[in-house]
Amino acid sequence: MTRDSKSIAVMQPYIFPYIGYFQLIKAVDEFVFYDDVNFIKRGWINRNRILINGTDKLISIPCLQASQNKLINEVNVDFENKHYNKVILLIYHSYKKAPYFDSVYPILSKTFDIRSSTIAELAINSVKNILNYLEIEKKTIVSSKEFAFNRGLEKSERLIDITKKLEGNKYVNAFGGMDLYEKKDFKKFGIELQFLKSNIKSYKQFTNNFVPGLSIIDILMFNNKQSCIEMLSDFELL
Repeated sequence: MTRDSKSIAVMQPYIFPYIGYFQLIKAVDEFVFYDDVNFIKRGWINRNRILINGTDKLISIPCLQASQNKLINEVNVDFENKHYNKVILLIYHSYKKAPYFDSVYPILSKTFDIRSSTIAELAINSVKNILNYLEIEKKTIVSSKEFAFNRGLEKSERLIDITKKLEGNKYVNAFGGMDLYEKKDFKKFGIELQFLKSNIKSYKQFTNNFVPGLSIIDILMFNNKQSCIEMLSDFELL
């Protein structure tokens, strides 16, 4: 009897990440928010890009004493910092004339209004709220709650261990991980390693000059819900 296929993905929580993040969640059976690894300064955990006046601009959620010596779930959001509300206002003014603003902005506002203490909690909520909007029902797990016991393992070893503990036989990683992980290392444990390559096409923004690689916020603002759901399937597994 052949074993049923079960696929797993593990990623750090990002604030309103790009669509490839959501494609990764859609592509697997169970998804793990990797919140007990080191915070990355100038990474995508608390930052992203949105469209402002026809160009991509960086937004950044202010954090208290953010350090790469801290775990993601140890870094608190600085809600008292004036830049926190500025980020919210910047999103509002940048997209208030977008065709689907009225449907999407309340989701963003709901996320920012809940004052989760850590950037991990805020980022996870941002992802879960978008999953609900896009009608993606998926089992998600937080690594610090379920897999704190194997934090001492090296990078690929821990991912393999998490996959095994979840009884998975496929591990799917974002395309950028091709330089980090070897298929043979996973195969030794009976796990097939695959990489997800996103194939997102251009869509109409405010002008005909398409700006790619932005936060999921941009896609949601300029495309109806059904089109966004269809975009989630536009990927390849390599």
